[in-house]
Amino acid sequence: MPRAKRGFKARRRRNRVLKAASGYRGKRHSCHAIAMETLQHAWMHMYRNRKKRKRDFRRLWVVRINAAVRPLGHSYSKLIGALKKSDIELNRKMLAEIAISDPATFQAIVSSAVA
Repeated sequence: MPRAKRGFKARRRRNRVLKAASGYRGKRHSCHAIAMETLQHAWMHMYRNRKKRKRDFRRLWVVRINAAVRPLGHSYSKLIGALKKSDIELNRKMLAEIAISDPATFQAIVSSAVA
């Protein structure tokens, strides 16, 4: 029986993997099996870190808000509770941005929420 080579489909699949792995060091960019394993690890890290980035940014915003509200004599948790009670719907990203770029407005928001 004659030998049947894999042909176009397999070559296209291998080339897609090698193209995605271009720029990796050593055999990771040229050997299909090693490149495939490396890519699977990379995809795993990408998926995980897309979720982690959201957590990291939220932590950053909380730290910035807390640092901005402490000199005003309040804590982060008290501020967030007061904002909820007074129906001021500003998310943490916007609060952190206001705290950095416009401290006077942030102070007005804090005083209106706490009062």
